[in-house]
Amino acid sequence: QVQLVESGGGLVQAGGSLRLSCAASVRTFSNYPMAWFRQAPGKEREFVAAITRYGGSTDYADSVKGRFTISRDNAKNTVFLQMNSLKPDDTAVYYCAARRYFGLGRGTSEYNDWGQGTQVTVSS
Repeated sequence: QVQLVESGGGLVQAGGSLRLSCAASVRTFSNYPMAWFRQAPGKEREFVAAITRYGGSTDYADSVKGRFTISRDNAKNTVFLQMNSLKPDDTAVYYCAARRYFGLGRGTSEYNDWGQGTQVTVSS
């Protein structure tokens, strides 16, 4: 099991930036593709971005492509989400997730371990 702890959320004005971090407690972090999801009030949890085990490939939801960047530092057991040009529609609780199978995935059922989430609020 992978224990995940997100940080870096907060309140920001539209057009601003935030960088989320997700620290993993696991022996071999590089075994796990990672992803970020988000959930707004009254909505289902949705895919944001994913990254392969060594960062060679990434995938983004159309709504964040060109504004968000996912990256990872396997030496520090951490995955990041750099969020630029934030919009009020980006307001949500952001979760990181670990996948026990190689490759990228966009479905919540494809990920096995989840963090507790961090709140991101973008004001207009």
